[in-house]
Amino acid sequence: MKLKLEYIWLDGYEPVPNLRSKTKIVDFEAEPTLDELPLWNFDGSSTRQADGSSSDCFLKPVGLFSDPARNHARLVMCEVLLPDGTPHPSNSRAAIADDPDAWFGFEQEYFLYQDGSPLGFPREGFPGPQGEYYTGVGYKNVGDVAREIVDEHIDLCVAAGIAIEGVNAEVAKGQWEFQIFGKGAKRAADELWIARYLMLRLCERYGVDINFHPKPLGADVDWNGSGLHTNFSTKHMREVGGEEYFAALMSAFSEARAAHIACYGPENDLRLTGLHETAAIDEFTYGVADRGASVRIPHSFVESGHRGYLEDRRPNSMADPYRITGRILQTIDSITAQALIEDAFAA
Repeated sequence: MKLKLEYIWLDGYEPVPNLRSKTKIVDFEAEPTLDELPLWNFDGSSTRQADGSSSDCFLKPVGLFSDPARNHARLVMCEVLLPDGTPHPSNSRAAIADDPDAWFGFEQEYFLYQDGSPLGFPREGFPGPQGEYYTGVGYKNVGDVAREIVDEHIDLCVAAGIAIEGVNAEVAKGQWEFQIFGKGAKRAADELWIARYLMLRLCERYGVDINFHPKPLGADVDWNGSGLHTNFSTKHMREVGGEEYFAALMSAFSEARAAHIACYGPENDLRLTGLHETAAIDEFTYGVADRGASVRIPHSFVESGHRGYLEDRRPNSMADPYRITGRILQTIDSITAQALIEDAFAA
């Protein structure tokens, strides 16, 4: 059977990579597994990943999904390799450690844009102030096409096998959010990138753009920015945890504040101001149910003996989820390793 394989990768643009894709037609005797998908090449000189004099880069399949928008098609998430088979410098996926027992939940906020403005904004000026748009219902709050796009995106994600867990209209007009859950740092990030890809491709048909900028309307106006709040949990956090471990973890997050911010998306200073449900970028804070803190602690976490998951509210909507998950695990692992050593000595 012939399949249309849509090879998807991240280009070399900085500070934020773009999604790229192209289609390969391959004949298989039966439904292929990931390992059976061929390596493929592309012109890296056109994606800021190579010079024209030696332009070949290679695509290594790392994730396989159904393609619900086309017949006889699959979506293939890829890593970019150099000709010698080593990871390309832009390959953030290959640069992070993984943990199959780590769970991540991403809350992807974004704006729907048309003709250079958020969907539903008047030609000049602004719509009514924020208030009724969040989880809003009715034409005056969500317009006539946004809900159609959002609902179709849900169906695409479900059909592709992506663990989408919810959607809602957000605080600003034209702003929406979808939530993606995944197990393992790399797999969770793969699913978010594919969900972003499906949304971008869907909006091509509507003549609508997706704006992932964390503060697209600017920092000088009273409109919310967009985040990529990241919920995280490891096996140790879920099964052992404890108040002492939690305190050590928050201390480690505080000490690594600058390293985390460096991985949490560009221009975050425009968003992390201490206003609009954000913490200040130069501080690290945490609190129970506190949406103005760097890390929000769910009530369930405390009630379960400081076990479960936490929410890092600092990543912004443009951030690379591979870098986010990698940095979070790096900080957690330093504390968990020490805790295991102490437990061993105590025993």
